[in-house]
Amino acid sequence: MSAIYTATATSTGEGRRGGQVVSSDGALDLTLAVPTEMGGAGGGTNPEQLFAAGWSACFHSAMKSVAAAEKIQLQDSAVVADITLLPHGEQGFTISAALHVEIGGLDQAAAEALVAKAHQVCPYSNATRGNIEVTLETTVA
Repeated sequence: MSAIYTATATSTGEGRRGGQVVSSDGALDLTLAVPTEMGGAGGGTNPEQLFAAGWSACFHSAMKSVAAAEKIQLQDSAVVADITLLPHGEQGFTISAALHVEIGGLDQAAAEALVAKAHQVCPYSNATRGNIEVTLETTVA
């Protein structure tokens, strides 16, 4: 398989506990911090937020692409990704994901079908399929 694109980022310092993450092109340059909900000081981003941002953007693009290929007109749409960090017994931690998709201009059945198709083509969905719990919720506006 030939690569289409490779994103490269480097984490330095203390990782999620006050480290830095920088992309190879410098477009991403963030300080990491443990969220206050986990007993940290906050004040920076964390890997779960980065994963949520990436998956929501990727899924939204996949959905728009499927809609365009099927000539489906969307009035408005948004994808909210919730990435939850969970204890995983003696193996450390795992994550779960919930994708909340909001779509205007379609009925519920058509919106759910579109979301299901997007879930089949989204690279993040494909990468996590069978590895973590993923919940899809579709709301028609």
